[in-house]
Amino acid sequence: MNASDIPPLARAVKLAREETKPQRMGFFLVPHFSMMALSSVTEPLRAANRVSGKELYSWHLISADGEPVSSSSGFALLPDFAITSSPELSHVFVVASIGVSNYRNAQVFEFLRRYAAKGSTLGGISLGTMILARAGLLDKRRCTIHWEALKELADEFPTLDVSRDLYCIEGDRMTCSGGTAAIDMMLDLIARQHGHQLAAEVADQFIHTRMRTAQESQKMAIQWRYGVEDRRIVHAVTLMEQNIERPIPMKTIAALAGISPRTFERMWIKHFNVRPSQFYLELRLKAAQKLIRESSLSLLDVAMQCGFASASHLGRCYKQFFAKTPGQERAASDAR
Repeated sequence: MNASDIPPLARAVKLAREETKPQRMGFFLVPHFSMMALSSVTEPLRAANRVSGKELYSWHLISADGEPVSSSSGFALLPDFAITSSPELSHVFVVASIGVSNYRNAQVFEFLRRYAAKGSTLGGISLGTMILARAGLLDKRRCTIHWEALKELADEFPTLDVSRDLYCIEGDRMTCSGGTAAIDMMLDLIARQHGHQLAAEVADQFIHTRMRTAQESQKMAIQWRYGVEDRRIVHAVTLMEQNIERPIPMKTIAALAGISPRTFERMWIKHFNVRPSQFYLELRLKAAQKLIRESSLSLLDVAMQCGFASASHLGRCYKQFFAKTPGQERAASDAR
């Protein structure tokens, strides 16, 4: 029977039931997922139910094999379903954090594709976006990911439309940068489905005094992060942070910031108590530390991506700053 063949009254009753039926959401947990991200994406749903006095949403945890999954903080959660037994879902979110550089599970990818084919909305929380991309579910879609993984995602999938936004909702795809950005994304979803007033009341439950828009920055403004107000210094820090792989000479940074080299160095020491060249080096070393801890890149590749001439050059600078070699850093990370 076609929809047009259903009597008007019966059709109205059917639509009313569909509107009042809670949306059933699934959260697929990747090992070492972030508890912060999971709470931020699920708690707004719970609060929406409580504030509205209705069961607007229900949710389930899913793992690849139905066994408990450990979070990045060491807590293990018992899922409701394995991917082979998960029920009908309106939304499926992949919740992931560190350690997904080598995550490639064909069964998980097929599980996600199956829900996409059924018309479910697919979402990526934090590094969950990477999993969706590897499953081929973000082609021709604008997406975002945690700022630390932006370059990795863009390098692995050069044709993707990767954004630095806080979150992206585009049709039946939802991605967010993680952390508390998931709260803002879910508030946006609640507002679209049940009105701005309910979303605002949910935000109040979490002392979330402002619902951030999708296009806002993922990172705290440099002025707040470093406690500086001089726009020239802010511009110089921005240039350094944006040019880790190919460092810019100090004279060039000073010129672009509109300061003479001598004044530039004097101002920098006053604000940061180190020379600008040392500050820049420390930024690059911290970027290298992250790659060593969280990726499988060779030390030579890490060196190249962080502006060092060779692995040995990185090693000398690294040991001087961190009091350990890159190899020791990786061994300690692998042991955790």
